[in-house]
Amino acid sequence: MRLMHLADLHIGKKVNGYSMRKDQEYVLQQVLDVADKEQVDGVLIAGDIYDKSVPAGEAVQLLDWFLTSLNEMQLPVYIVSGNHDSGQRLSFGAAMMKKTGIYMESIYDGKLEPIVLEDEWGPLNLYLLPFVKPIDVRNALGTPDDCDDCETIRTYDDAIAAVLQGTVIDSKVRNVLVAHQFVTGATRCDSEDLSVGGIDHVSASLFDAFDYVALGHIHGPQSMGRAEVRYAGTLLKYSFSEVDHDKSITIIDFGQKGDVAIRTIPVQPLYDMRVIRGDYATLMSPEFYGKQKKDDYLKIILNNKEDIPEAMGRLSSVYPHIMVLEYERLKKEMRAYDGEQMIRDAKRPQEYLAEFYEGLNGEAMTSYQEKILNSACKEIWG
Repeated sequence: MRLMHLADLHIGKKVNGYSMRKDQEYVLQQVLDVADKEQVDGVLIAGDIYDKSVPAGEAVQLLDWFLTSLNEMQLPVYIVSGNHDSGQRLSFGAAMMKKTGIYMESIYDGKLEPIVLEDEWGPLNLYLLPFVKPIDVRNALGTPDDCDDCETIRTYDDAIAAVLQGTVIDSKVRNVLVAHQFVTGATRCDSEDLSVGGIDHVSASLFDAFDYVALGHIHGPQSMGRAEVRYAGTLLKYSFSEVDHDKSITIIDFGQKGDVAIRTIPVQPLYDMRVIRGDYATLMSPEFYGKQKKDDYLKIILNNKEDIPEAMGRLSSVYPHIMVLEYERLKKEMRAYDGEQMIRDAKRPQEYLAEFYEGLNGEAMTSYQEKILNSACKEIWG
């Protein structure tokens, strides 16, 4: 059996004000071409289907086109929701789509039951776990959460452990999990949502019962602990921290139990994302830009000692997709900022959170709320 692993489509995303609509359609067409050429038996999509919980109309249309195209190829699609998705909105029409071979799991209801696939090696149990927070698992499992003495599911590690402990997994057959979580040790980049204090971490050892874990959430393709616990990564670069990423489609071939072969197929963007640096005169010389892919999405770093008047406008006449313009000297000045003063200016997390609460609600926390906040911060940071 051959499956394709995708994740973090982020349909509808904008990067530095630029819509990625055409770029996403371009790369999704490559996915369709690869699926056809490789004759895959199904497509796994591990969350963050949309970039926003309330996607724009054109984002919904693009996903509709993509899923319809896969359906016309008679390819089953197995989807879980990510932290960017609204589970309720993503689940619209799920029961109807299931009849056509599009399986959508977007809200955890306390059960994790397999979809049983078959090939010449027998059954392959496919589990679809949408993105869950500890509170989602507490609510779904009915865990008490209203007293200090009650045992509760407080961390993401606790949450995933509780989900899997309540799941019957037949170790004699092949088992595959599709999930959208942050596994401890994964390399992150700037385009991902970060949690304070690392409270969203999940141990890779929790997934030991599975022959393959198709992960989403991290934008750089990578394996965690073992090759079979893998982030597919995004299909496109969504920040300049990703300029060195090799974006790809992950293909997994399942033979008999224990026989898993993983390979990647590179994808090509409509416009690449790159960083170029130099002085203004050099960057504007035909000898230099004649050798450049001028339409790429660019971060330009000028090393001129003085500001160049109307630099962005002038550079854009040659490089139409400049996303960021910086001066090297300003970056050096920022790095030279007094680190000790930054430490002196810093506040405790409780103070930042209390200020945020007051700004949001127009009133300060009660003493009871402060007690809960202090207790939570102490648990997280010590």
